[in-house]
Amino acid sequence: MSAVTTPTGDRVVFDRYGPERAPGVLFISGAGPTRAEDPETTAAARLLGERGVQASVHDRVGRGDSAADGPIDLERELRAIEALAGELGGPVVLTGHSSGCAIAMLAAARIAACAGVVLWEAPIGQFDDGAPAWWDAVAAHIDADRLEDAVAAYMVGMPPEWIEELKRSPQYPSVVLSWMPDGMALSLVEHIGLEEALRGVAEPVLALVGAETFPGMAETASAIARAAPNGAAEELAGAWHSWEPAAMASRLDRFVRDAVSSE
Repeated sequence: MSAVTTPTGDRVVFDRYGPERAPGVLFISGAGPTRAEDPETTAAARLLGERGVQASVHDRVGRGDSAADGPIDLERELRAIEALAGELGGPVVLTGHSSGCAIAMLAAARIAACAGVVLWEAPIGQFDDGAPAWWDAVAAHIDADRLEDAVAAYMVGMPPEWIEELKRSPQYPSVVLSWMPDGMALSLVEHIGLEEALRGVAEPVLALVGAETFPGMAETASAIARAAPNGAAEELAGAWHSWEPAAMASRLDRFVRDAVSSE
């Protein structure tokens, strides 16, 4: 376990796998999980390390071992990613999962060592009235300190069992304060559009979906591929928003090596 302090003073804890200073993968989780609760990401990172690719898995600001006072805005999260990329030291591929994809899109142009972006099942265009309206509703509950209502509004349309599982967490409902960067990023990306969000990302962008996935995910991956200056979309082994670790590690290993060799 390692830690880095961001320019905004947040202490972010992360696990590093593989050789230091090597080309690497910086995983960016979506709303909710800590690294201890995300075995698929840790397994993929371990496998990458065994292949000689550096990989990091961190607790996002305000979660797990990266304790922080909330509310947590998008800028604090972006500064954390910049700090982690600097700590890895080599070329880095930002790898977003779910709402972490929107954060990865916005972080990429800010990181000089960014060698590419990989996005797993970005939930862009998944809200009935659009992400900006959805986020406005969630933010209104947060501003009024109605955190349980904020959680329910954030998770609208998600499987009920996900909410019931979340209620068993000792961080419920204050955990929603650490989801603020996700909501802000999703809202911003939809507001400005995928082309504008990815305009400054000249590096390769790969949008991935699982072989079994939710409606609309494959269409969003294709839209990302069209919008990025150097984009592609693929299907990979995985189901219902989670990747298969060995398949993900293999694909990321190839992506990192191709991206670095083309520089």
